[in-house]
Amino acid sequence: MSLSPDLRQRIVDILDSQRVVLFMKGNPGAPQCGFSAKAVGILDALLPAYGSVDVLADAEIREGIKAYGQWPTIPQLYVDGELVGGSDIIEEMVNSGELHSLLGVTAPDRTPPALEITPAAATQISNAMAGADPNAVLHLSVDPRFNAQFQLKPASGHEIVAEVAGIRVHLDLASAPRANGIRIDWVEDVRGAGLAISNPNAPPAVKSISVRELHDRIMAGVIDVIDVRPASARALAPFPEPHEVLDEDSAERLATLPKDLPIAFLCHRGNSSRQAAEHFRGLGFHDLYNVDGGIDAWSLEIDPTVPRY
Repeated sequence: MSLSPDLRQRIVDILDSQRVVLFMKGNPGAPQCGFSAKAVGILDALLPAYGSVDVLADAEIREGIKAYGQWPTIPQLYVDGELVGGSDIIEEMVNSGELHSLLGVTAPDRTPPALEITPAAATQISNAMAGADPNAVLHLSVDPRFNAQFQLKPASGHEIVAEVAGIRVHLDLASAPRANGIRIDWVEDVRGAGLAISNPNAPPAVKSISVRELHDRIMAGVIDVIDVRPASARALAPFPEPHEVLDEDSAERLATLPKDLPIAFLCHRGNSSRQAAEHFRGLGFHDLYNVDGGIDAWSLEIDPTVPRY
């Protein structure tokens, strides 16, 4: 695709508007692909705010930014108008400390996290590693939603290494603080056998809430609502009660709300809203709810004047 002068100027104007801009699928509150979510998780841990562009909402920008930066994939991170790269490069740079330097933030803390591995878990991990590729090491990643995953793969040289119970665990820079205090056990029950990981840093899980309970809490003034639907859907069926909307203009402000504020997330039928709620959980919010059935259930059970679509 060749860039027209008008499209090139649109992109330049976007890049001039903020020092750090992420072209992504979705928005920071609700990433629409795993690579965009990974980039958001890294930037959220380093910066209080940054610009973002949802390429799914603008096909011209989606194709134009690929031509502008001569980079074929999304997401793309720009700093000071210059292309940094996609999610893999962002991850490499944060682990090496290069991204901290580029963004002008404090150098990363490389203190190994405190881990607990029970004897039973240590035995099973050692047995699993015994027949593995001798060049592979044990990696533990903990994503922004505090999902933990073990992998056997070569070391990059930038990991933080924690040693406990004779096991060397390699962690990327973002995972290390999320893993501090984690307990790894081996359990066998009726469901089978496997590693059980408990993480004291993980905020409480997102809870489900029915539209009837949501209505009662709104009437009592004890919950806030965030509508995560796109503007076109909100126009079709406006939510009639006081609420916020989640978009690229509001994401930064909403992320600064009190972390103990009860918040219910609303979408069409309850799928996108759960993704948004999980993102806010990753930001440290503690009292989050996903509205079962979304605005569709609200129309069916609470207010039939709300159009269904």
